[in-house]
Amino acid sequence: MPKEILVRGPNWTGDVIMATPGFRALRAGFPDARITLHVREGLMPLVAGSPWFDEVLPVTSYHRGPAALLREAGGLRRRRFDLGVCLPDSFASALLMRLAGVPEIVGYRRQGRGALLHRAVPPPDAADASGRLMIARELHVLGLVEAAGCKAQGTELELFVTAAEEAEAGAALAARGIGPADALAALAPGASYGTSKLWPAESFAVVGDSLARAGLRVAVLGTPGERELVGRVVDAMQEPAADLAGAVGLGALKAVLRRARLLVCNDAGARHVAVAFGVPCVVMMGPTSLEKTPLNLEGVAVLSEDVSCRPCYLRDCPIDHRCMTRIPPERAIAAARDALVGRALGPAG
Repeated sequence: MPKEILVRGPNWTGDVIMATPGFRALRAGFPDARITLHVREGLMPLVAGSPWFDEVLPVTSYHRGPAALLREAGGLRRRRFDLGVCLPDSFASALLMRLAGVPEIVGYRRQGRGALLHRAVPPPDAADASGRLMIARELHVLGLVEAAGCKAQGTELELFVTAAEEAEAGAALAARGIGPADALAALAPGASYGTSKLWPAESFAVVGDSLARAGLRVAVLGTPGERELVGRVVDAMQEPAADLAGAVGLGALKAVLRRARLLVCNDAGARHVAVAFGVPCVVMMGPTSLEKTPLNLEGVAVLSEDVSCRPCYLRDCPIDHRCMTRIPPERAIAAARDALVGRALGPAG
């Protein structure tokens, strides 16, 4: 049985959250091992408060060249891991584990890296013509964890909130006049993937006004880099809304979304945070499809338009962005009302 396990985490918010069933299975399978998650520094708050890891280390060599890779490998080598679970399919992530001297590395045999792996797991058969995997992200991770000897413990997403994160979220909301007894609706108009995923800011504003008139307090969420976008939504609204762009860190964002009665968003990371806390979501889906994220949809209303060019998976639309602009705000408002049926407009329980 391994005593020191290194898990190389995914590189995107949604992918880390969809990996949580795998994290849960790994801890259940190796209850006495010391498990370290190796993940991009900005994503570390996602797993704060979880029971799965004894330590979380930031990835320092991501896209920084060979010298950075060698330095990081040297630091990991001194920790003497005896099992590595490499969740990304990239060549560099497997190479880093190999250079770190991990004697047993489990990963999918993709991108020419089979020789770097000790347990090269055959990739799932589900792929499109370009080789893009079309398997649910949760199952993609569970396949590797099962190859490492751990049984799945369900596919439900799971996140936790620390007391510090809750306090940060509460302070940010209170500074904008939203108290713990207020019914909160959240809008998340951004998407780090690219502009092709963005539903128009003006459409978000129309939905926000409808929610505010229904008695909810509206908070518009975004990263520091999305301040301009969030500002456009808030400025376009006729009703007051709390601008939280850059006001809370990723950890406190978990707490804000856990408190919300509803999230209206694009197909991006905020969707998966909300799902992990059982918060209903209305999701605008344009250039992507549900083929990669078909699980945990019980509280998710996905709105899309049947246009011939979707799904394209392009980061920027080369034509008129019809897959998103043709989704009318009225559809989102109706879906939001359906999601709120039976949910009293009080604080989240």
